[in-house]
Amino acid sequence: MHPLSSPSRRGLIGLAAGLGLLAGDHAAAAEIYTRPLSSLGAGGHDVVAYFSEGRPVGGSSAFEHRWKGATWRFASAANRDAFALAPERYAPAYGGHCAWAASQGYRAAGDPRQWRIVDGRLFLNYDANVHRTWQNNIAGFIRDADRHWPVLSAQ
Repeated sequence: MHPLSSPSRRGLIGLAAGLGLLAGDHAAAAEIYTRPLSSLGAGGHDVVAYFSEGRPVGGSSAFEHRWKGATWRFASAANRDAFALAPERYAPAYGGHCAWAASQGYRAAGDPRQWRIVDGRLFLNYDANVHRTWQNNIAGFIRDADRHWPVLSAQ
């Protein structure tokens, strides 16, 4: 029997192919930042609430919506429905990755507690220190991040 035709070898090849598909799925969904072992966009925070309440609000598993490979949680059905109608309006820029890191040409975690809305777009930053740095040149960092993001989101 040829080694590649053995049942265990075929199983390994099938597993490898399956893992390749999973890796491809992950790469496609990597545009949205989720914490390791989580599928929650914006760390489970209600992204509509940033606009309506002006602060981070935790979402509930009772009000969820799937978009771009992530699960988005909301504090109310009304917020979930608003997001479902226009996710690009409410979702954080750069998929919830750190806005400052994107301006520097790389992706890093975005912290939903370090945020700001600028010209109708929600931006998250890695931590309070990075957020302070980002605020020193918001327009310039947004311009640079917008330029880098098409390449970063494809990685």
